[in-house]
Amino acid sequence: MLIRKPARSLLAAALIGFAPAVAMAQLSPAEVDRLGKDLTLIGAEIAGNKDGSIPAYTGGLTAPPPNFTPGKGLVDPFKDEKPILTITAANMAQHAQFLTGGQMEMLKRYPTYKMNVYKTHRTAAIPPIIAQAVKDEAGKVKLVNNGNSVQGVKRSTTPFPIPKAGVEVIWNHTFRFRGDNFRRTIAEFPVSSNGQFTPVIREEEIIFSHSLPEPGDALLYFRTLFKAPSSIVGEAILARDYIDQQARPREAWTYNAGARRVIRAPDLSYASPRQGVDGLSTIDDYDSYNGSPDRYTWKLVGKQEKYIPYNSFKLADRSLKYKDIIQPNQINPDLVRYEKHRVWVVEGTLKQGADHIYGKRVYYIDEDSWAIAHGDIYDKRGELWRVLESYALQQYDGPAPGIAGSAQYDLQARRYVASGFSNEGPYIQFNLKTLKVSDFQPDALRRMGN
Repeated sequence: MLIRKPARSLLAAALIGFAPAVAMAQLSPAEVDRLGKDLTLIGAEIAGNKDGSIPAYTGGLTAPPPNFTPGKGLVDPFKDEKPILTITAANMAQHAQFLTGGQMEMLKRYPTYKMNVYKTHRTAAIPPIIAQAVKDEAGKVKLVNNGNSVQGVKRSTTPFPIPKAGVEVIWNHTFRFRGDNFRRTIAEFPVSSNGQFTPVIREEEIIFSHSLPEPGDALLYFRTLFKAPSSIVGEAILARDYIDQQARPREAWTYNAGARRVIRAPDLSYASPRQGVDGLSTIDDYDSYNGSPDRYTWKLVGKQEKYIPYNSFKLADRSLKYKDIIQPNQINPDLVRYEKHRVWVVEGTLKQGADHIYGKRVYYIDEDSWAIAHGDIYDKRGELWRVLESYALQQYDGPAPGIAGSAQYDLQARRYVASGFSNEGPYIQFNLKTLKVSDFQPDALRRMGN
């Protein structure tokens, strides 16, 4: 696994400078006026599609079902629905226009891989005050530094609700609303080819700066504490991301429990390998994609209709054990729900001279939440290497779009890593009054690990 070098060579920096310029026009008053009319306040088309298979947006899922008990896990509001279609290698050609390249490759390679497609429900929703902030700032936000920085954002969680460049869609994913803050305990599983796995357990806390009385120049504050396996118990990570990631790159620290030391971690970004996942995922694979977009040229392919994981309440069921979810070659396909949704398609090509293990990344971003739903990731030879699935659901107790977990399939290693599952752990906690920015300092990281 290649680890990012601390500095680029002068030649590499010069070559990167010749990347195509990114359009930087701000939205006009007429475009901003569309928000809340034919578009939602955060930019999704309100109308359904022509054949009705994608319904009109009616506000999303903002209230829990009657049988929901806070703190005990989400209740599936669609538990009685049956698949309207099952796609396998035998019939995938009939549905190719709604499939990604990665999905078709998975269907070809693994006879047990299938896609159960259900009726579409547009459940994604965020609080009205958060959505209104998007419209209020929409005409003021702009790209700078050839698209590598954003200016004009104070509280918006969708800086570019009507995107005109691929990098704007990537920024929308990065800024998207996931709650004001949360604490969750999650499990990750690097899975062997025979389905064996050892859980890596982490407690994770995040504050999003849009929720702070004075947001300042920060984007988010992140820290995580490893609780299993025993070889890494007590180790911890702290990171702070900023809105202008060129002016202020990510600040990160790690806590080494054995040495009882906090260490600055300037390489905790880009292609550095994630801890505890056997080299199957990079730092910037986390959350489907994170960090500065500066090493890729992002092409806006356009909007398409695709089958993507959605309303993954069955996969989040807290009666499930991890052994029920993890199978050889893939997540248990009977637990995964696919629906047809409109997605923005963005293709990122590694800039000449830039340092990364991936040559190209193609992402499919849900129009209603701005979350990456699927990714096809290529090596530098142009061969499909890794396939990402993010199992979206609406945390109606947030309310905030979230996930039941994600999986990244390594086609070359014939292994995969499953991330973000919490079926056997404590239930996620939103909007904690006790979480403070002062908790996200290096000294606090030392106390967290002890």
